[in-house]
Amino acid sequence: MKIESKQPYASSLRGRHKQTNTPLKRKVFVAMSGGVDSSVAALLLQKSGFNLVGCYIKGWYPPGVICNWKEDRRDAMRVCAKLGMPFITVDAEKEYKKEVVDYMISEYKAGRTPNPDIMCNKSVKFGVFLKKALAMGADYIATGHYARLRLKIKNKKSNLKTYELAIAKDLNKDQSYFLWTLTQEQLKYCLFPLGGLLKSEVRKIAKKNDLATAEKEESQGVCFIGEFNMEDFLKKYIKQKKGKVVTAGGKIIGEHNGLAFYTIGQRHGFGFGGGEGGPYYIVEKDFKNNILIVAEKKDEKKFSRKEVVIRNASWISAVPKIGKKYQARIRYRQPLEECEVAEVSKNSTKIIFKNPQRSVTHGQSLVIYDREEMIGGGVIQS
Repeated sequence: MKIESKQPYASSLRGRHKQTNTPLKRKVFVAMSGGVDSSVAALLLQKSGFNLVGCYIKGWYPPGVICNWKEDRRDAMRVCAKLGMPFITVDAEKEYKKEVVDYMISEYKAGRTPNPDIMCNKSVKFGVFLKKALAMGADYIATGHYARLRLKIKNKKSNLKTYELAIAKDLNKDQSYFLWTLTQEQLKYCLFPLGGLLKSEVRKIAKKNDLATAEKEESQGVCFIGEFNMEDFLKKYIKQKKGKVVTAGGKIIGEHNGLAFYTIGQRHGFGFGGGEGGPYYIVEKDFKNNILIVAEKKDEKKFSRKEVVIRNASWISAVPKIGKKYQARIRYRQPLEECEVAEVSKNSTKIIFKNPQRSVTHGQSLVIYDREEMIGGGVIQS
């Protein structure tokens, strides 16, 4: 099997004119967030000879929440003006509200902890944006994600190709975890120019080329929205139902506002500042009795688990092999943990870790790796 790196500067991506045999300039729609990463992604593609269109994706923004989208859009426009690129705004408000915000609210209502960034990638950036870009004449779309996309040629005679996603060079910025829902059909239209760069190198490139976003701070919080008080937001949609906060030993130490507003692993003092060993950590949610169960740090490990079941699994190039050793993480930035796949069915997949995992959270994503290749994942069910 021959493996090639699908890099944005590869001449094979540009093709040649049928009559003149001269190189064609492929058109790339770049998702411009107004940050330094997407700005440098556009710059690198331009230097590689692509025909670019800068695109700001407009999402849905909660009423009353201060968002920086207008400022971000202006920054994206400034970069496009600097690079001499056309700029458009892609309206994804309806899709973002339905596929990201409504999903997020329904998951919290059900007692699970969703990951809106993953759903944003699936339904908005690589969903509606990709669809609209192709309809407007794009050959590819590009984003500022830190991930590497590689082309596999499985059969040279038939030219059968598949794509794989790999961990970025910058392990501290790697975002492959958020891309596990992507499919072969989506990946064949994608470019990730930053996969082989360190964040520090991206900053240097931006400063050297005098981009307006060179020293702009990292955006935090929910995709497109940024930082906001999640509990205050959810209270507009989910009715509060107070209940008892109980320690793992059975001692009542306080009152919660509703199980939907809390996440497994969350650190909380509950007005008492924790026990003798420090603050409390949420370890279980008893929906039948409306009780929030917490433990001190020294007792939290008793609630760790080796076995995790995921649903809605998506595998990028192939279904994982039962019994083979893989690595996985159950949250972003968690170090990869050794595991194996015990069962694979249409509805669920069972993962067994070598070591017990703390804070296994229903609704979050478990993502599996085969060394540096991210092969897919699913939503934690139990």
